[in-house]
Amino acid sequence: MSKGPVSQFIQHHYRHFNAAALMDAAKGYEAHLAEGGKMLVSLAGAMSTAELGISLAEMIRQDKIHMISCTGANLEEDVMNLVAHSHYKRVPNYRDLTPQDEWDLLENHYNRVTDTCIPEEEAFRRLQKHLEKAWKDAQANGERFFPHEFLYKVVLSGELEQYYEIDPKDSWIVAAAEKNLPIVVPGWEDSTTGNIFASYVIKGELQASTVKSGIEYMVWLTELYREMSTGKGLGFFQIGGGIAGDFPICVVPMMYQDLEWHDVPFWSYFCQISDSTTSYGSYSGAVPNEKITWGKLDIHTPKFVVESDATIVAPLIFAYLLGW
Repeated sequence: MSKGPVSQFIQHHYRHFNAAALMDAAKGYEAHLAEGGKMLVSLAGAMSTAELGISLAEMIRQDKIHMISCTGANLEEDVMNLVAHSHYKRVPNYRDLTPQDEWDLLENHYNRVTDTCIPEEEAFRRLQKHLEKAWKDAQANGERFFPHEFLYKVVLSGELEQYYEIDPKDSWIVAAAEKNLPIVVPGWEDSTTGNIFASYVIKGELQASTVKSGIEYMVWLTELYREMSTGKGLGFFQIGGGIAGDFPICVVPMMYQDLEWHDVPFWSYFCQISDSTTSYGSYSGAVPNEKITWGKLDIHTPKFVVESDATIVAPLIFAYLLGW
């Protein structure tokens, strides 16, 4: 595949230090796919609100991503941006805000993520009524689904199209739903839609069991890993740290150590984009070699760390992989 101007720029200029790490990671990802490997991408932070979907959706459409692990926030916030984009408020001078300024944003139903304020009414509530219907319909039918499956149902139903405020090709959830891409969402209850669901449980309108749990995600991930890790194997491209990364990467030592299955291949590629400095006791700040001791990576697994802002690095790596 011939490379476009962004890729050519990276190849020419990114020769040393952290820039070279980005180039090496992108080439390693590309080689992994070329040899028949598959890739899991994990999303921490607020990557959906950062509109990573502009490049991530195309990565999904072009089969350069085969599974995603993300926080509940990233799952819901891509769809919120899809249906309420024009109502978002950007605050470039967010470092100058006083506590009173922050209170005023709250009073105006804005929830701030760095320089971007999510509009509560247009984003959260617009999505809520459609999810509520999906949850209650499932319960009435004696059905249970994962959090991402409920969101897929709402997206694929077309009910949200009346609200679309961006081109749906820039929504990674739309791309994932159309592909029925496997997504694991550990800790989904730590999200706005998870909190909304909990409120219905407290009010007695829903049963907690209607949404499948994190343990069930791990059981399903075990099946997915065994399917995808044949041949060249399954790689791990981690954006940020936290539960979105730690949960899925642990499936390998769980199978090897706890299930005592000894035919389990290690993750066959590893890259982490993180601005966490190497530190004591930190997961995000641990160097990849530490993961060898936990039975996650092999001695020979290609390992990369790009220590920078993921909103800058991830689109560049994706652009390289897409030939842009």
